Amino acid sequence: MFASTMQEFPLTVSAILRHGARVYGGSECVTWAGGGEPRRASYRQVAANAERLAAALTRLGVRAGDRVATFCWNSQEHLEAYFAVPGMGAVLHTLNIRLFPDQLAHIIGHAEDRFVIVDDTLVPLLARVAGRLPTVEAFIVVGDGDASALGDARVLRYRELLAAEEPGFDWPELDERSAASMCYTSGTTGDPKGVVYSHRSTFLHAMAAMSASLMGITEADRVLAIVPMFHVNAWGLPYAAFLSGATLHMPGPFLQPEHLTAFIAAERSTVSSAVPTIWSAILNYGADHELDLSSLRSGTSGGAAAPRALLEGFEQRYGLRIIQGWGMTETSPLGGMAFPPPGVAPGTAEDVDWRLKSGRVAAGVEMRIVDPAGEELPWDGESVGEIEVRGPWITGSYHRDPAPEKFHDGWLRTGDIGTIDDRGFFQITDRAKDVIKSGGEWISSVELENHLVSHPAVLEAAVIGIPDPRWDERPLAFVVLRDGASATAAELAGFLAGKVARWQVPENWAFVEEIPKTTVGKFDKKPLRARYRADEVKVERL
Repeated sequence: MFASTMQEFPLTVSAILRHGARVYGGSECVTWAGGGEPRRASYRQVAANAERLAAALTRLGVRAGDRVATFCWNSQEHLEAYFAVPGMGAVLHTLNIRLFPDQLAHIIGHAEDRFVIVDDTLVPLLARVAGRLPTVEAFIVVGDGDASALGDARVLRYRELLAAEEPGFDWPELDERSAASMCYTSGTTGDPKGVVYSHRSTFLHAMAAMSASLMGITEADRVLAIVPMFHVNAWGLPYAAFLSGATLHMPGPFLQPEHLTAFIAAERSTVSSAVPTIWSAILNYGADHELDLSSLRSGTSGGAAAPRALLEGFEQRYGLRIIQGWGMTETSPLGGMAFPPPGVAPGTAEDVDWRLKSGRVAAGVEMRIVDPAGEELPWDGESVGEIEVRGPWITGSYHRDPAPEKFHDGWLRTGDIGTIDDRGFFQITDRAKDVIKSGGEWISSVELENHLVSHPAVLEAAVIGIPDPRWDERPLAFVVLRDGASATAAELAGFLAGKVARWQVPENWAFVEEIPKTTVGKFDKKPLRARYRADEVKVERL
């Protein structure tokens, strides 16, 4: 081997912190307070507090490789933990505040967390499992709220711990391949699985997020992180912001449309990322309220397919182009963004067509589609198979769970079914567990759902497959109508008939008050299937 002359420079979270604090020390983390003046801290202050937190955790006995969990909203303090815990060589474990108690207790025990940093407003939620966490030595409470619900557990106060320390922590030299943080999947099937991110993967993912082909974040931006910091590192936004100098806008617990839009208007956010359910709530809120979203130059959506009506609604009302992206807990999460190719005029129907793609393969990610036998299929935009990925920020295993069915030949099986064209644009048509096989042909539940929510009377829609004696499976459409709107099953079926092949149109319909959501805001079809099997759903058959 002919060796290079390049230096060995470790790609670590502490390197991200050093860069942001020194080069962009005046950039800010702004935490929304729900009214009045938001809390502000410069990146220089965030770095100093991260040093104090690392010193305090060291004094408490936290060592390299120990897991320190967070049970927090998006806030300045959560950002400080994002740097302090990995930077000292420990592992940050972000806990999903929307998990059921049994799942929460399971993953805290499975990860063997030693300490949990918790917002005072979330103490009642954590208290439900506080007596079932044998590995947890103490809870570190952010804020001055009552923590008595934690019972006899040892309670420390975040502010007091930091006040007892001085900035200037001596960050250790770390192996960039060592663990930096971990996040568990949402657990829609079986127990949640732990994904452990390395310092190297975190650094590279943040660099990719800054690129123009993904988020395109620069120092001129003010990034509203609606996506939760408790899930997949808030899509890498905190680390990308520190590397680029972009100001971070943190909404805390105020995720309602009235608060988010007030935050945008007051602080002039330029970029924001959220799941489609959040974007939809903002669009619906805007139907009855005057909104100022003029500062936003870009919005990104991920976690589930964004319907056409959503993208067109924001474009027509506010001139905001929302770009769809794709990723998973296992992919850190960014795997691709659906920016249209050159020559497509913004705001046109063709532009929306491209933005409705699931994404275009990101640099640093390799992707392929395979048939049920594992044979690779061509990138022709027509061949349908399971999407598999590999790359430097994609997991190759789960924490203490080999799950061999999810990995083979160095590739991660995503469970997403779709196509890829010759330019790397991929379209997910369904999840492997959701695809409907009818008469030997596949029906895309995602396509049906997206068409249904484009009907003016429909607020939400989810489609599942149900047994059929003749066709093996047929689609059953669950529909939530907008307040004051009306539509019949026959009318909706007729609406679909002009958009998909007639044999794909559901003859089974159920009108419900809401579609269940997962802990990260996706539609959860598991309860819908259970309700159907238990004969708890009134089904109209055409």
